[in-house]
Amino acid sequence: QVELVESGGGLVQPGGSLRLSCRASSSITSVWDVAWYRQAPVKSRELVAKMDANGQTNYADSVKGRFAISSDLSKNTIYLQMSGLKPEDTAVYTCYIQNGIFRNIDYWGQGTQVTVSS
Repeated sequence: QVELVESGGGLVQPGGSLRLSCRASSSITSVWDVAWYRQAPVKSRELVAKMDANGQTNYADSVKGRFAISSDLSKNTIYLQMSGLKPEDTAVYTCYIQNGIFRNIDYWGQGTQVTVSS
């Protein structure tokens, strides 16, 4: 069992930046795919960014050029750097990891609130 704990959320003005962190309770090796999802009120959860075990990244069209996913395996931590934030980015952001070999093994964090408002 791996526990994921997010941090870094909060209130930010439009155009501002935040960096979300997601720390795993045990070692994340390079075989894990990692991702960030978000869910806004009365909307479905959507994939924001993902990075596979080879380091290839994919982003939702709405965040391309503004968000960047990364990881530091030595710290068992996944990051989401967000810049140029817009009110429509307001949501609960949740990290997710999936074993790249045993695909049925995956874990979700509890989420962190990001609010973009003036």
